[in-house]
Amino acid sequence: MKFKNILAGAVVLAWGLFGLATARAELEIRITKGEVRATPVAIVPFGWRSDGPKPQLDVAEIVEADLVRSGRFDALRRVDMLAYPTSAEDVDFRDWRIMRREYLLIGEITPAPAGGYDVFFRLFDVLRGELMVGARIPTSAADLRPTAHHIADWVYEKITGEKGAFATRIAYVTVSGAVQSRVHSLHVADVDGYNPQTILTSRDPIMSPSWSPDGERLAYVSFEGGRSSIHMQEVYTGRRVRLASFKGINGAPVWSPDGRQLALTLSKQRNPDIYVMEVATQRLRRLTDHYAIDTEPDWAPDGRSLIFTSDRGGGPQLYRISAQGGEPERITFDGDYNARGRFSPDGKELAFVHREDGAFRIAVMNLATGQSQVLTDGHLDESPSFAPNGTMLIYATQAGDRGVLAATSVDGRVQQRLALQAGSVQEPVWGPYLRSR
Repeated sequence: MKFKNILAGAVVLAWGLFGLATARAELEIRITKGEVRATPVAIVPFGWRSDGPKPQLDVAEIVEADLVRSGRFDALRRVDMLAYPTSAEDVDFRDWRIMRREYLLIGEITPAPAGGYDVFFRLFDVLRGELMVGARIPTSAADLRPTAHHIADWVYEKITGEKGAFATRIAYVTVSGAVQSRVHSLHVADVDGYNPQTILTSRDPIMSPSWSPDGERLAYVSFEGGRSSIHMQEVYTGRRVRLASFKGINGAPVWSPDGRQLALTLSKQRNPDIYVMEVATQRLRRLTDHYAIDTEPDWAPDGRSLIFTSDRGGGPQLYRISAQGGEPERITFDGDYNARGRFSPDGKELAFVHREDGAFRIAVMNLATGQSQVLTDGHLDESPSFAPNGTMLIYATQAGDRGVLAATSVDGRVQQRLALQAGSVQEPVWGPYLRSR
C-alpha cells in the first residue's frame, strides 16, 4: 500500500524521456458492470461530404464508445439501424421509435476551406421529435479524436444534466520487465487509453503523480542521487524542475486548487510530517508536527483545509487540518485502516482506501453525514482519484499477479477494467478539464 511505500528506502534514477505521442490505445478498457436501466440511444455513422479521401477516424464510433463506456447508455448496433440519416431533413423519428431509442445523434464531416474539417452534429429527442443541441466544430485531422470526445461530452451533459469528462486525461505509472531489469514509466493518456505520452522512464520506482489544476504540469516522486525527490514537469514541453530533495522522505506531492502551492510529506526533521511549499519560491511551511507518521495530503477544493493519513491514533486514519495549521480533527472511525483520502471536486465526498475483512477496498464518505459506502470488491484496491465531474473514480487494483486500473461510478453501479496488454499499471490520477490551447 502507498502508506507503506512512502517509507520505502532510496533507489537510483535511470533516465528521463519525453514526447512519444502516438494515436494507439495503451490501455484496453472492458466494462465489467453496467447500469441496468441504461438510456437507449442511436449514434449514426457521420456522413462525409466530399469526393476526396474521407478521414481515417470514425468520429461516431468514438462518441459511441465514450457513451457506452460510461455504463449509462445502450447504443443501437449499426446493423440494426433502419436508416442512416446525416442531416435533420433525413430524420424520420418513426424509425427510431420502432427501435425503442430515446435519443438520436447524427452528423456529417466536410473539408474546411482553410484546411482541416468542419464537423456538424445534431442530437434529437426521439420521443418529442425535437432537436436538443447541434453545432459545427472546426477541427484538424490531428484533433478529430479530441473533437469526438467533446461531442460525447456535449451529448452526455445534454441527456444526463451532468458535465461530461471524456475529453480529459489520466496519468499513471507502468512497470514492465523482469525483476532484475524492471522499467518504471510515467504516462499521460486520454481517458479511453489513446494517445499515450511517456513523461519519464526509470529503472527505479516512480510514485504519486499529481496534476496541476490547469492540466499542464505533473508533480511526482522520483529518485536521484540515491534518495527520493519531488519533481515538477511540464507535460507539453518536458521542462523539469526538482522541487524537494531533502534528507529522508520526500513524498506524496499534491497541488493546491490555485496551483501556487504543493502539499508534501517530508521527514527532514526526522518524523514524516505534512508541509506546504510555495512553488514559485520553494519556500516551505510546516503544517503538522507530531511524532506519528503524517502523509498522503489532499487539498479541499476551496483550499481552506487539507486531509492527510496519520497513525497518531494507533493505526492509519484520515484527519483534517486547516490550511493555516492548528489541531487536526479525525474524520474516519469505521475500521482500523482508512488511508489515501481524496476530495470529490465539489468537496462533499471523500474517497479513500478502507480495509474490510483483510482486503483493501475503495470507499466513499459523505462528509455531511459521515456515512461511508464501500464501492469495490478487490483485495488490493488503492489510489482512488475522482473524475473532474465527480461521477466516476479511477483506482489501482490487482488482476492475478498484475496491476491494472479500474473505474467505478460513485454509487458503485458502473464498473470497468483498464489493463495493459503486458506489464502492470498503477498510481492512476484523473486530470482536470483541459483549457483550449
